[in-house]
Amino acid sequence: MARIAVAERTVKMPDGVTVSVSNGVVSVKGPKGELKRTLTSPGVVVSVTDQKVVIRAERPHRKEKALVGTFEAHIANMVKGVTAGFSYQMKTVYSHFPIKAKVDGDRFIIENFLGERHPRKAVILGDVKVQVKGDMVAVNGADKEHVGQTVANIERASKVTRRDVRVFQDGIYLVSKEAH
Repeated sequence: MARIAVAERTVKMPDGVTVSVSNGVVSVKGPKGELKRTLTSPGVVVSVTDQKVVIRAERPHRKEKALVGTFEAHIANMVKGVTAGFSYQMKTVYSHFPIKAKVDGDRFIIENFLGERHPRKAVILGDVKVQVKGDMVAVNGADKEHVGQTVANIERASKVTRRDVRVFQDGIYLVSKEAH
């Protein structure tokens, strides 16, 4: 069984975006900010030529081929984040007790959830911006993983416990995802 000689993928950079690679740390700068991520593996090399990022593995095994595609996806998401950003919309749903949500620094506070006296809290990661407008919650940021994890933290904080979820469907739920 012969192996493929080279696995290679490229990511083209749009105008206004600069990329640099130093010791396995990929930095992407654009109009919406700067993102850094460590992408290292013994068999995979990430390099910048002209306005392209080249991810290459010489004589790859299955793991190196998979990592080439993974690194390409991470870099493409970083480019999309610094150019357009990521925006997720959430909706506050309640039928028993009105939920009050607010942002306090790097915490998302959920008050009066199912009539509970103590507020529930969710962590807001990195440079993610969370805005509460009525029953809608907007979560925006350049780093896709931080935005997604912040949404997951909010959903997890508003999870119904010790009650029948068929009756108590209260919570804050993801409605839509967008990359502008």
